[in-house]
Amino acid sequence: MLFDLFQYGFMQRSLLSAIAIAVICSIVGLFLVLKRHSLFGDALAHVAFGGISLGLFTGIYPLWTAYIVAILSAVGVNKLRESTKIPADSSIAVLLTSGLAIGVILISISGGFTLNLFSFLFGNILLVSVEDVIIILITDAIVIPVIYVFYKKLVLIIFDENQAKVSGLNVSWINTLFIILASITIIASIRLVGVLLISSLIVVPNITALMFGKGFKKTMFISCAISVFSVVFGIIVSYYSNLAPSGTIVLTMVSIFLVTIIAKNMKIRLNKITVTK
Repeated sequence: MLFDLFQYGFMQRSLLSAIAIAVICSIVGLFLVLKRHSLFGDALAHVAFGGISLGLFTGIYPLWTAYIVAILSAVGVNKLRESTKIPADSSIAVLLTSGLAIGVILISISGGFTLNLFSFLFGNILLVSVEDVIIILITDAIVIPVIYVFYKKLVLIIFDENQAKVSGLNVSWINTLFIILASITIIASIRLVGVLLISSLIVVPNITALMFGKGFKKTMFISCAISVFSVVFGIIVSYYSNLAPSGTIVLTMVSIFLVTIIAKNMKIRLNKITVTK
């Protein structure tokens, strides 16, 4: 039966953690997309790869080292960008390549790839432990309330950073806070789709939601709905089809994106035909 899989503990953990990840990635991702920092998530994931490699190399739990390395790197690059006026895309490129380089060097020193490293690279939500679920839920409990408290300030900074400065907001401090939130969100999400696909979880649901042309809050809600549906549907399909969960989830998101584009173009053409008549 279709719903028999929900009786398994590993599936319950997978779905719970996947839904929690989907929600925070959609929320954080919308701010990143509108701020034109879509690849920031990808850069942080590659930095996390360096942190994970460091953890595996030193024998420390990899996610803890990934948290530390990603947060310090993200904050450091942001401060560097502010002090030297380096373009955002250039600073993101520096962050991405540095993390990848660190990871490659540590892998070569330790003798090559391991099974644990592959699971972080490509993700496998079906293998999450109770400890992983707790970390993910704690991340949600931290990120969502903080964004709620700073919601109006973050929105103002996204749409008009100069006006935010004139209004007396400490833009640098708020940007740093948001970067830290984005960092812990991405590290917590690595178990779902892995380092190599994490940007899809940040970007695809949000650019799909933006095509509906709704307000900020409605767009966030639509993005969360798309993301949650994709992870649940992707996990179920991957379980019964014996496919990689991360790839199935991403392809589900991309499929929704493509269907939305087609539907929107058809609507525009129908409107033109109606106007012509």
